[in-house]
Amino acid sequence: MCGICGIYNFKSNTPVSSDQISKMYGVMKYRGPDDEGYYIDNISPLGFGHCRLSILDTSSKGRQPMISDDGTIILTYNGEVYNYVELRERLLSKGYHFSTGTDTEVIIQMYREYGEGCLDFFIGMFSFALWDKKNNKLFMARDRLGIKPFYYSITDDGIVFASEIKSILTALSVKPEANYSALDSYMSFGYVPGENTTFNNIHKMLPGRYMSISDNYIQIRQYWKLNFNEEADRGETYYIEKTKELIFDASKIRLRSDVPLGVFLSGGIDSSTVVALLAGELTEPIKTFSVAYDKGNDFDETEYARLISNKFKTDHHEFYVSPYEFRDLIPKYVWHMDEPVAEAASISLYLIAKLAREFVTVVLSGEGSDEMFAGYKIYYYMAAMELYRKIPGKVREKILDPLAGMVSKKKLSRFIQLAKKPLSLRYLGVPLYDLALKESLYTKEFNLEINSSVMDIINPFYEECRGQNPVNQMLNLDIKTWLPDDLLIKADRMSMAQSLELRVPFLDHRIAEFAARMPVRYKLKGKSTKYILKKAMEGLLPEEIIYRPKKGFPTPLKLMFQNELVDYAKQVLLDTQTNQRGYFNLSSVEKMLDDHKNGVLNHEKIIWQLIVLEEWHRCFID
Repeated sequence: MCGICGIYNFKSNTPVSSDQISKMYGVMKYRGPDDEGYYIDNISPLGFGHCRLSILDTSSKGRQPMISDDGTIILTYNGEVYNYVELRERLLSKGYHFSTGTDTEVIIQMYREYGEGCLDFFIGMFSFALWDKKNNKLFMARDRLGIKPFYYSITDDGIVFASEIKSILTALSVKPEANYSALDSYMSFGYVPGENTTFNNIHKMLPGRYMSISDNYIQIRQYWKLNFNEEADRGETYYIEKTKELIFDASKIRLRSDVPLGVFLSGGIDSSTVVALLAGELTEPIKTFSVAYDKGNDFDETEYARLISNKFKTDHHEFYVSPYEFRDLIPKYVWHMDEPVAEAASISLYLIAKLAREFVTVVLSGEGSDEMFAGYKIYYYMAAMELYRKIPGKVREKILDPLAGMVSKKKLSRFIQLAKKPLSLRYLGVPLYDLALKESLYTKEFNLEINSSVMDIINPFYEECRGQNPVNQMLNLDIKTWLPDDLLIKADRMSMAQSLELRVPFLDHRIAEFAARMPVRYKLKGKSTKYILKKAMEGLLPEEIIYRPKKGFPTPLKLMFQNELVDYAKQVLLDTQTNQRGYFNLSSVEKMLDDHKNGVLNHEKIIWQLIVLEEWHRCFID
């Protein structure tokens, strides 16, 4: 795992200097503290940089940018191609030779053999840039599901790219500016989905894409796409066994490492599954790590993590976060994230990564299981609304009358109001932010600056799955927005901030393709989320782990913004500097803070969003 960067002035042919490149990788040196290097070919318009976290072949032979034995291919690469051993054997049989034990050299030789088609063979997480001197071509790619980041900016001279935005900022001659439409996306989702970022003229390469530049022509292509086409039902036993087989193989192949590794263990089914499947594969006890808040059982899952640790005899470590530690880390969190992302659990992840780095260099975690196997309760509620919408009006009344005595009027009213809308208008992603509240905070002037709508972003993903099961429609949206642009950005930044490599076996593309074909009834069965995974783990994990309610690094934002962090929130959000940006009505923000403090309404999500946005401005724009 590493940090990559580069400049290619294909428009102006302006030479790239070593100073430019060293500044680019220097600002993200924590991504690769073990080694560094750059490549510039004489007075060349192209330069690559790299900072290395040594995982495979930790000798100096693995230094990057790596140059092929004939000097015609140069590669700067971030990630892991886990099946490099099998690919190396394939290439050896074709007469290729290797001088290192790295997957980096395997990528170079695979490109020599298969060109751009090499991407189809890789199992792993990666982003890289490859210079093909023979064909005068720059080839850049990102892994299928977007586990590893790749940012770029098209300039008057050519292109600047890197693993992190702050690296690109060091190479640009213009002052960073906020992208107002992307800020509105952030306020709508809690992150920015798609190609845009909150910086003007800085973009993400989307997952499953590659970009090539030759003859001054830029071409972006999609080499992989996840399609939700249910196959004919093969029976529950088949899906149970296949799920178990794929997860075990994906976890086992991610043990390939020349440095110590461990597992982030929350005590939920996802991380517990990884521990259970790997327990017999290692000669020493697995090192496991948990984090919690001392705010009651709702924010502390350590008893379940200990249960798994005791069962599988892991070497277990725990960390407790205080509200003041949380507050003090917010600016650092924003700095490492580059963009505003309202994922409060990131700070917990930052701290557990810091703890883990004292013992290991690689960790595995359960990220992605919910998106693969429908793990969020909201999928059930939204699917129930679809069924409700199909019921004739008079029959609905007969159903609602008895329901009215079973649930609160407020919940029933919200259900009915949401059910009036089609799925594409009521489900915008897992966080389910209140768009009306967002819009009530905007100033008229800021509203005029916004030139795109939320539905412009959402509609294409619903169009891809038109006519399919509602659960698959929601999964498709979340896998292509929420997963890469929120969860995986968080996972990458918070682990790399501590020079720790995070591996996510549930996001093996073979599991993604299998789950996308699987009939929905095996993912969501009645109210049972992740049904097939739970069945697959019966007999391997304790029942209280498999069937307990999901939490997942819960953060006590509501309590903290009513108690310890009240003054901090007011100091940031009611500050003159904040108000002068012209985004939000000061009186509306003040009322929202007071209503939350006094328990009138729970505004924890929007308060956190606004704080992260303001801290981002102070860090990058001011």
